[in-house]
Amino acid sequence: MSEKVTIALLGQPNSGKSTLFNALTGLHQHVGNWPGKTVEKKEGSFSYGGRDYELADLPGSYSLSANSDEEVITRDFIASGKADVVCILTDSSQLERSLFMAADYAGITVPCMLILNMADVAAAQGKKIDAGLIEQKLGVPVVLFSANDKKGYAPFYNALERAVAEKKTLDTASLEALYEKIPRYSEVKKLMPEDLIPGYSPMWLAAKTLENDPVVLAKLKNTLDVETVSRIDGYRKGVQGAVETGGAKFSWIDGILAGAVTEKKENLTLGRLDRIYTHKTWGKPAVVLTILLGLIASFIPALPLMGFGKVFGMLKEPVTAALTSAGCPDFIISIICTVFIQSLSYIFQMLGFVFGVTLVFGLLEEIGVMARVSYVFDNTMGKLGLQGKSVMPFLVSFGCTMGGAAGTRVIDNWGQKVLTIALAWAVPCGAAWAVIPMLSSLFFGPGAVLVIVVILLTMLLHMWITAKIFGRGLVKEEDRYGMIMELPPYHKPKWGALFRYVLGRTKDTFVRVTKVVLLVCAIFWLISYSFSADSVPLLYRIGTAIEPVTKLFGLNWQLFVAFIASSVGKEGALGVISALFTGGNFAGAFNQAMSGGGVASNLNEILLSNVTKPEALAFIFAITFNMPCVVALAATYQEIHSAKWTAKIAVYYTLTALLLAAIAYRIGLVIF
Repeated sequence: MSEKVTIALLGQPNSGKSTLFNALTGLHQHVGNWPGKTVEKKEGSFSYGGRDYELADLPGSYSLSANSDEEVITRDFIASGKADVVCILTDSSQLERSLFMAADYAGITVPCMLILNMADVAAAQGKKIDAGLIEQKLGVPVVLFSANDKKGYAPFYNALERAVAEKKTLDTASLEALYEKIPRYSEVKKLMPEDLIPGYSPMWLAAKTLENDPVVLAKLKNTLDVETVSRIDGYRKGVQGAVETGGAKFSWIDGILAGAVTEKKENLTLGRLDRIYTHKTWGKPAVVLTILLGLIASFIPALPLMGFGKVFGMLKEPVTAALTSAGCPDFIISIICTVFIQSLSYIFQMLGFVFGVTLVFGLLEEIGVMARVSYVFDNTMGKLGLQGKSVMPFLVSFGCTMGGAAGTRVIDNWGQKVLTIALAWAVPCGAAWAVIPMLSSLFFGPGAVLVIVVILLTMLLHMWITAKIFGRGLVKEEDRYGMIMELPPYHKPKWGALFRYVLGRTKDTFVRVTKVVLLVCAIFWLISYSFSADSVPLLYRIGTAIEPVTKLFGLNWQLFVAFIASSVGKEGALGVISALFTGGNFAGAFNQAMSGGGVASNLNEILLSNVTKPEALAFIFAITFNMPCVVALAATYQEIHSAKWTAKIAVYYTLTALLLAAIAYRIGLVIF
């Protein structure tokens, strides 16, 4: 049996951790949350050279200070000894900045290696990096390579095997010499015995003490005697510890890079794109235009899969005919053709859009554009407790909420990812916009413009209120971090790595979404199916029984059933109305909900003769702000990996949609 080794990936955001993690583990990975924390936990496995590796992708952070849950979790995992070797990733094109993580790691007693990632980007900038010289100075294996070049992994594997065999820790002598110049550092360090806190050296603890690290101070208080803690507190007073240690770390980095990095000195000017993106006036419009063009471009790679979904749906009629001629019971035919074939057709069409969005926006992330998006909108999104990257899922959700949910995978904070999806659900998707103008124009004529404006204003208010309701539990005040300090350089994408990532995510999404969609659709079909000519479907019984309640929201039982059906698919709501108001059967109503078709030719007359204007207004608001669709529900679960939070969001939107319908109905009664 081969030896199993645990490796931890440590690095700042945009250092390439996810690229390396995906390349090493492929589909042998799983995502969850750290126990008791709303922080994403990614783990996977791979084998090389007769040895099995467990890989932990630690939360991305800029340092190992205790400024967020991510940083505390990362520190605790490393110090726990669960990792045999820590791989510290840096961006080779910006070593002065990205080596700060290594400087903050220095003094932790867990063996490590340094990965100088994005070597191709550094080379394109004219930089030459002597990894051997850096290794001599640091005393641990150092490798220069590009994680997105799958063919160039041999140097990484060689360095990893050396790190596992040698178990070396960072040479801290030169950094400690710089720390010794900090006032009171030596006095504090003398009060730190060896092995005081497992995983941390006295040097590291003394530096964090002067930085007023709350977690370290709490541990010292629980470990040292009262007199020693009092002396440490006295030494800390009047010392700008974070400033002093920060300066020492950057000086240490300069010493490590001295003679190891050479580059062509050129007059660097801000790129033309960055002059636009960072412009005070045109920056935000330029970013919004970029995302909208990306949304439109997403349909190009999406078309083949969407087309396949439609073709797959065409199998329904011939399969139905074949099974009928073979004498198969109607019950079985309905399950196979209505639930299975029709649901898969729907899934494939939606999955096509997710594939396109993941590919296009993965490309933008790869070349560095998404960092500009985050930079430009960081302050704006910060008012909602989010980061700048959240603006992309919001805009994509105008096309498809499932695509918006998929777009949140670029957000590295789990709580912010959940909050982003929760707010994105308030954005009416393309399917809703296909229904809203039609109903508004039919009932309100020129007043339809006013209805649409009110819907958009309600959307903004809904997002603000939702952020207030969910924000406190998902994003702590200290996690609402601000602007990006430095924009990464633009660089060419590695298409192979990008396509492997997109195909892997699409496959995983398909598996998870199919399970949820088939389950929900099967339940909806079951309660709408008539098992005999004389039987009354459960859906009818439920609808008529609760009609006295649904009328409080301005919805008779037919409109309420259509409202429920809109959570399966917005396009199907009109088909359900058409089926129910014309005496169609309930199984037919389910068909319309799934296919979005089957609308009667005289639908306008049907609606005007059966629905009043106040009811129409209530119905418009109900379906607009209801759960987007069952596929969006599945995509939400796929991204946040929490059944509890997925259910919370779904129930919340169902209830708020009915509340908005009730308000709209009361206003409609006053106006009309």
